[in-house]
Amino acid sequence: MRAHLVWDWNGTLFHDMEAVVAASNAAFAEVGLPPLSLDRYRLLYCIPIPRFYERLLGRAPTAEEWQRMDRVFHDHYTEHSAGCSLTPGAELLLEQWETAGRSQSILSMYGHEELVPLVRGFGIERRFVRVDGRTGPSGGGKAEHLLRHLTALGDRVDPARTVVIGDAADDGLAAAAAGAHAVLYTGGSHARESLAAVGVPVVDSLAEAVSLAADLVR
Repeated sequence: MRAHLVWDWNGTLFHDMEAVVAASNAAFAEVGLPPLSLDRYRLLYCIPIPRFYERLLGRAPTAEEWQRMDRVFHDHYTEHSAGCSLTPGAELLLEQWETAGRSQSILSMYGHEELVPLVRGFGIERRFVRVDGRTGPSGGGKAEHLLRHLTALGDRVDPARTVVIGDAADDGLAAAAAGAHAVLYTGGSHARESLAAVGVPVVDSLAEAVSLAADLVR
């Protein structure tokens, strides 16, 4: 069975952290929180998102606060992410992995209806056997989402020969729950310390991630 990569989108293939932080700071302002720098954001960020907001507020956000912050975040993210691009070198890595006879897919917590045309717009949709975004409420974790994704791929992939490449601790935890490998990338939402705590390999570039993934499933 072919080796398979499951790519995360935001903060991994899609280089959007400046947009994420700008949108987050707009959401924080709704409840009187000061803005965060990118480095501070990475140190504090965690999933699920309501827990991240609880860490900042010192209490759980109310249902009304969560809905308001979530709405403001997505409105501002849509505006700021319009100028974002793929992570440098990503297109070549996708092409090389496919050319080597291996398969790959995208699994994201970004809304599915927004994700698919975005991937298509970059001209890379053909590289993937499946593209799945979030179809339910925002703010949740990835483990169940990954299990559904792998189930949908069926006998085309073996979890034991699958590597999840993402920028969040949640990517590593989801991979472990599914019986897959993971490589975590420091260019996205988490500080290196947070990623290292998961106990999977941590790298500073997508090229390193793909090279290590190939070794893990050789």
